[in-house]
Amino acid sequence: MRRLVLAALLAPLPLFAQDATLVYRLGRDTVAVERFSHTPTRFAGEMVTRSGTAVSRTQYDLTLANGKVTAASVKRRQADGSPIPNNPVEVKFTFGSDSARREIVWRDSTQVQMFAAANAFPALPVFAYAPFELINARGAGKRDSVLAIGLAGNMIGVIGLQPHAGDTLRMRGGAYPMLVHFDRDGRLQLTDGSLTTNKAIGTRSASTIDIGALAATMKPTGVLSPRGTAYAGFNRGPVFINYGRPAVRERTVWGGTLVPFDSVWRTGANEATHLATSKTIAFGDMTLAPGLYSLWIQHTRGGTFLIVNKQVGQWGTDYQAAQDIGRVKMDFARAPEHVEDFTITVRATGANRGAIDFAWGDGVATAPFSIR
Repeated sequence: MRRLVLAALLAPLPLFAQDATLVYRLGRDTVAVERFSHTPTRFAGEMVTRSGTAVSRTQYDLTLANGKVTAASVKRRQADGSPIPNNPVEVKFTFGSDSARREIVWRDSTQVQMFAAANAFPALPVFAYAPFELINARGAGKRDSVLAIGLAGNMIGVIGLQPHAGDTLRMRGGAYPMLVHFDRDGRLQLTDGSLTTNKAIGTRSASTIDIGALAATMKPTGVLSPRGTAYAGFNRGPVFINYGRPAVRERTVWGGTLVPFDSVWRTGANEATHLATSKTIAFGDMTLAPGLYSLWIQHTRGGTFLIVNKQVGQWGTDYQAAQDIGRVKMDFARAPEHVEDFTITVRATGANRGAIDFAWGDGVATAPFSIR
């Protein structure tokens, strides 16, 4: 979904109250759009998102009294607006001063559950962020720990907004603690996922949009970061690396949005990157016995380091420094040409020597190793 397609559907119009649109982009690509209207007694909106194999829509309608949510309705829909098969038709909430009631409405039945949660809030899905205006309006000291009731499950969660830097706040709770910025009137202007694994940036537009028309043009993203394999053989002994291959999408890489300085990066995307070796190999003074390991990278102003960790089988956000075997400084150079999809290459440089190249964007880090 390119910007040109979205631009054709967006058109500035005279707006009532606080009608607006948030457009969420992953680099150059639009991944979600949220249209909403905020009045003193109602906050209603609809969000369309594309991911994996589907395009889906979320419709929400919050009833307000003195700024607090007293009731809410949330509907999940397919791209054409029809209910999602084998899912609830609607989830309804009633919020009181000491409890919350949730009704999960199916085609043939309704599940009702009560929660001991005072002045709670509905936990909305990713990219339905506009209602955080209501959380922000509670003011400092009251907006950081708001009880939240999900669309399913039995737990009472907590969402909120916490100070980050200057006038920028950070979301608490939910899948991604996005950075957010509000204007002086409390209107959400920006959401920034740079510090999360969801790198999408959301920006506000004083425009309206036909969500149904947009959903009809959207295509699923497919697998954003497909798995790749790097391989080389040394004296009948293979060295394998399995990793996710994210794309640059017009973002900055080394020391930028995708691999910030000093952060420990998963060396790819999604599941942790794994190295399997049938030979004893050495990266400088660090020796690895035959086996399976996970690989991580730390890019700093003083150098770029390959980190080898003995924990395996984990998601790429689960880095445990206590399990590090060691680290080695890599050679870092400009890539001969732009590398859009992150690429790892294992190559032989001699009878018992090799190197691993980690190329992305405009840079490539190289870790030489020897076979023992």
